[in-house]
Amino acid sequence: MAKDTYHHGDLANALVDAALAVVESNGADALSLRDLAASLDVSRAAPYRHFADRDALLAAVAARGFEALAEIYRAADASPGDGPTRVRKAMRDYMAFAWSRGGLHRLMFESELLRRDPIPPVLAGPYRSTYEVLWRTLSRAYPDAEEAWLKRRRVTMLSTVVGFLVLDEAGRFTPEWARPLSREDRVEAILDAAIATATT
Repeated sequence: MAKDTYHHGDLANALVDAALAVVESNGADALSLRDLAASLDVSRAAPYRHFADRDALLAAVAARGFEALAEIYRAADASPGDGPTRVRKAMRDYMAFAWSRGGLHRLMFESELLRRDPIPPVLAGPYRSTYEVLWRTLSRAYPDAEEAWLKRRRVTMLSTVVGFLVLDEAGRFTPEWARPLSREDRVEAILDAAIATATT
């Protein structure tokens, strides 16, 4: 039987790190607590000292994703340019995140974790923080806009960007369908549609 060689407090982080690697390379469905325990040379029971079940570990992994996305949004909020330029950067960098970390992105936005009531505590804070940062960037970009307008803009902006990501991942933009637009042309067109330049 494998021995528990991790010091107190180290195994939880090691499990999240290892689970994150699995999710990013093979998707959440590939995650097995038994396999993780074996890869870390600990007993099969050891992960359950830190996570009640597989879903609890996945919630911690998703929380890591929202923490990373919040940092992306903070960097965009602090970048040069006017407000709409910073919102555009936030959306462009979000798209880059989704493309480069597809397994993690799907866990964050397509799993059942955020539909639970209540949202798992480990996930709730990072999830809300992400949207608070984006809301701050958006409201600063359009300081004279009413709250209702900003909320409509947030819905349409994210729906436009995420809808494009879903179609792009599904391979719906075939060369014949998209020609003569390059991939970058398509990205710019989506950002043009997603980011408002006025509040009228």
